[in-house]
Amino acid sequence: MPMQEIRQAVPVVSDSLSQDSTGVLGEMGQEVGETAELIAAGDITTAGIQLKEMFFGFVENVLPDIVTAALVFIILYVLWRVLRAVIGGVLKSSKRVDVGLESLLMKTTSLVAWAFIFVMVLAQFGVNVSALLAGLSIIGLAVGFAARDSLENFISGVTIMIDRPFRIGDQVVVDDTYGSVEEITLRSTRLRTLNNEVMVMPNVLMINQKLINHTLLGLLRIEVPFSIAYKESPDAARSILLRLLNSDSRIAADFPVEVVVLELGDSSVNMVLRFYIRDSSLEVPIKADYTERIFKALKAAKIEIPFPHLQLFIDEAKGLNPPKTGDSTEPPPMEGQPVSWKPI
Repeated sequence: MPMQEIRQAVPVVSDSLSQDSTGVLGEMGQEVGETAELIAAGDITTAGIQLKEMFFGFVENVLPDIVTAALVFIILYVLWRVLRAVIGGVLKSSKRVDVGLESLLMKTTSLVAWAFIFVMVLAQFGVNVSALLAGLSIIGLAVGFAARDSLENFISGVTIMIDRPFRIGDQVVVDDTYGSVEEITLRSTRLRTLNNEVMVMPNVLMINQKLINHTLLGLLRIEVPFSIAYKESPDAARSILLRLLNSDSRIAADFPVEVVVLELGDSSVNMVLRFYIRDSSLEVPIKADYTERIFKALKAAKIEIPFPHLQLFIDEAKGLNPPKTGDSTEPPPMEGQPVSWKPI
């Protein structure tokens, strides 16, 4: 279906661009052909006269259209530059428009403006603009069907810009990958991972799967898990760890800091240190920092940090008892080799 529509649209565009083939440009083309035939036949004098007439005809009929088209282009281009500066200033001063949406609006406006300038310049040469736009619209529709995936990503990109589930600079987790949003385009979103890699995600996946934004609310809770042995006191561990956060300016002081017991594990009491930060970009380094601080603080306080271990109890394991003197279970000596058997 799309290919049939393209075949139907091509003649329409072609006719709109060549509708003046019997007009001034058509006559000039015919004269050029006749002049070439005269030169090939060796009639240089007649060919020279023909070229002179062509030149004056060009100056009289075509040159005014070129000058008019150039003036139209200059006027529209200057107006577009002024309009772009005004639109850019309004978008930058708006608090509801972020960098990604501003880029999208400016690119879309630029595309529409250049298309309008192109059509207006062609109109100065007598091109049937209505037929041209009709043909281009049909081609655009057919190409849209053929490039459905790209169109879906484009619509998803517009949705991201308007709905704003994340913005440039936000820390997000998508597809089990943690990263910072570097750029949002009409087709894809680029994330910078912790390994300084760039992950390119199609926009349709960014809005159709689970995404966690760690920056959107401006406040993030950090959890650092740890464990202590059953013989240790949770209150003692809590008192030691709370002192670690007293002088850290990275932590939001107006929100509670707590050390709580999460669960009673198989061989340890599992606890967690919780606090809030306002700069989500510090999430990974501050969590690693406090994991090491907790280890050093508990070790310095001689609070045991357990590791998984297994105790095995065997009842009535008679086979492990040492053999008695004269016991028939004593293994026979191997041929040619003396063997001694001693109780363990």
